[in-house]
Amino acid sequence: MSAYQQGRKIRQPGIVRASSMAADFEVPVVIVGAGACGLMTAIALRESGIDCVVLERDASPSGSTALSSGFIPAAGTAVQKAEGIDDSVALFAADILAKTRGTAAAHLVLAYASAIGPALDLLQQVHGIRFEVLDGFLYPGHSVRRMHAVHERTGLALMAQLERAAGNSGATLLTESLVRELWLDANDQVLGVGYERPNGTIERVACRYIVLACNGFGGNREMVAQLLPEMRDATFAGHAGNDGSAITWGQQLGARLADLGGYQGHGSWAVPQGALISWALMMDGGVQINARGERFHDESHGYSEASVQVLAQPGGIAWNVFDQATLDLARTFPDFGDAESAGALKSCPDMASLAALIGCETSVLEKTLDDIAPGIINAHGRSFMRSLQAPYFAVKVTGALFHTQGGLDVDGNCRVLRTDGSAFSNLLAAGGAARGVSGNAVWGYLSGNGLLSAVAGGAIAAATIIKSLEESA
Repeated sequence: MSAYQQGRKIRQPGIVRASSMAADFEVPVVIVGAGACGLMTAIALRESGIDCVVLERDASPSGSTALSSGFIPAAGTAVQKAEGIDDSVALFAADILAKTRGTAAAHLVLAYASAIGPALDLLQQVHGIRFEVLDGFLYPGHSVRRMHAVHERTGLALMAQLERAAGNSGATLLTESLVRELWLDANDQVLGVGYERPNGTIERVACRYIVLACNGFGGNREMVAQLLPEMRDATFAGHAGNDGSAITWGQQLGARLADLGGYQGHGSWAVPQGALISWALMMDGGVQINARGERFHDESHGYSEASVQVLAQPGGIAWNVFDQATLDLARTFPDFGDAESAGALKSCPDMASLAALIGCETSVLEKTLDDIAPGIINAHGRSFMRSLQAPYFAVKVTGALFHTQGGLDVDGNCRVLRTDGSAFSNLLAAGGAARGVSGNAVWGYLSGNGLLSAVAGGAIAAATIIKSLEESA
């Protein structure tokens, strides 16, 4: 357990200005954070023989990735091509922009959509991380099947494989190393970082480049209350490391911040089990029903905006309702199996027992389910391929905040931008630390945008550093 997790009082993140730095050691690149973004950066740097150290606050790498389903959207990968899936960077970018109604940062949309395919191919072909394209359904907003997952279909398994690949490539990973200081000279040139060890001492490492791959601000209640007021009382289902350090550093540096109103919520967080229920159930024909026995939104629009819809219902809860055919699909996801084992799944042989479980009038529920039938476009604008058949299954859920999508503004090379639009030459940011491609509101989140930004951003940050080092050689 890290010092931070033990609750010991620690110094706040800060900027140190100096002309030089007395360091314990030196390395070309320091990467702050060993989530998917930091590990991808390290893997890509080591492909070019560049030494780097990844500083991770926890005793073992996890971050938001380990808490996710681990699904990464990508276009034009070798896996897609092998399955005959016709996709392209242009189509993927168009889907991202369409979900945000054109409000996402266009330069990042193109950069990430272009970089993610080669990044996954590198991980598979060079580092043995085998990906599968999810089949049987489309996540909201995606035109084709492009969601890639490791065989286990969990974020935890993805993290384990990324950590293995980074270690095998020769990257140095220091855990229980909580970065609190960024050192720069008067001209904004990076000098290094200071990080806190479990015994309270500060160690310092000098470097030529820093990549902030650390966090968003979902775990910082004050920032959430200020920037995302609709989620101030929501369950935070993300990683505690999302404390807003990158934003604090950015403010102290005079860096530009962007899209701070963007975030990934999720309208399917099982209570009281505290488990993620895959939105694939909704896309397969399941529905969300409130305590009155009524549907209240179009579930096919996406799980992120559903978080706000669910929280607005009586008691801030809803029931995911589906039938045997969807249950069979659900059981292919290990996370669902864990939730079922924990008692989240309820079985109801008929309409009356389902109404009793929800606590609503049977007649109201019957009318609600009658509208779920082929050829009917109901009041919420959703059409269905089939009706729900007894027996019914249900999971009680609430809306949760998973991670934020706003942060340090970056250019297409993941270099941090100042408020005047100029770029820091050797300070980079990606993943949760940086602005994402979800626009400035919850409804702009396209399924997988978090891992898209993390993995593609990490690959781009590494490429930027590699090019810079080659030019300066």
